[in-house]
Amino acid sequence: MRHTILLTLCAVVGLAACEDSGEAEVERALKDLNVVDETNLNDVFLTVGDPDEAVKYFAGANANDPGRIDLQRGLAKSLVRARRPQDAIAAWQQVVAHEEAENSDSVDLADAYIRANRWDEAAATLNTVPPTHETFKRYRLEAMVADSRQQWDKADSFYETAVGLTTRPAPVYNNWGFSKLTRGEYSAAERLFADALLYDRTLFTAKNNMVLARGAQRDYTLPVVQMTQVERAQLLHTMALTAIKQNDVATGKALLSEAIETHPRFFEEATRALAALENNVSN
Repeated sequence: MRHTILLTLCAVVGLAACEDSGEAEVERALKDLNVVDETNLNDVFLTVGDPDEAVKYFAGANANDPGRIDLQRGLAKSLVRARRPQDAIAAWQQVVAHEEAENSDSVDLADAYIRANRWDEAAATLNTVPPTHETFKRYRLEAMVADSRQQWDKADSFYETAVGLTTRPAPVYNNWGFSKLTRGEYSAAERLFADALLYDRTLFTAKNNMVLARGAQRDYTLPVVQMTQVERAQLLHTMALTAIKQNDVATGKALLSEAIETHPRFFEEATRALAALENNVSN
């Protein structure tokens, strides 16, 4: 009888242990599921969600679960997307101070400094990143900092390296071309804008910058690139203003008239510029 009681007790204890074990497994599974769901939600807020809503979400998540670097990064990135660079700097500084911080976090802090026009701090931050961290973003930012200091040889070297580290170099070529434009190297700038358009035919800033480069050389013909009718009118307007600034007033006036005729709708800026020009001539 004694043996039967002992066996019964063992059976009860064993069953309870099995139940405890099963509950623990369920809790672990639910926890893992919550992590997956949260990760997906984080990705949504970081990519397609409204930037201001993303800031609210990550600020709340950080308050509820402080110390998690992934949530701190999410808040910092969201602040950048929301165009709040000063707040983003503070958020990225917190990330960089975290024990799990990576070199890419320092690069993102430098990016936030640049967006806030704090170039010296951006340069100092990039100097803390070891040279072995060779990424597209790092070299693109290095090029921009070199540009801000008019260190042209360094800028060219960094731009060239950045181009080789991305499959989408159009914005880099455009930035590089604008750098050449500010230096007065107009033909070199024009070639770089053309390179940008080879990789992205829709990049209007490169088209507009190319027109500026051509106009600076007193070449007042539009480049042979793909453009909509609205873009053509806008580019003619840019070229007209460039001509007028160089005292080629008659050419500028003709280009403004062509821009107004080309635009499929009322082109207020060009019309206003032409009226001001004619008023000056008459006076």
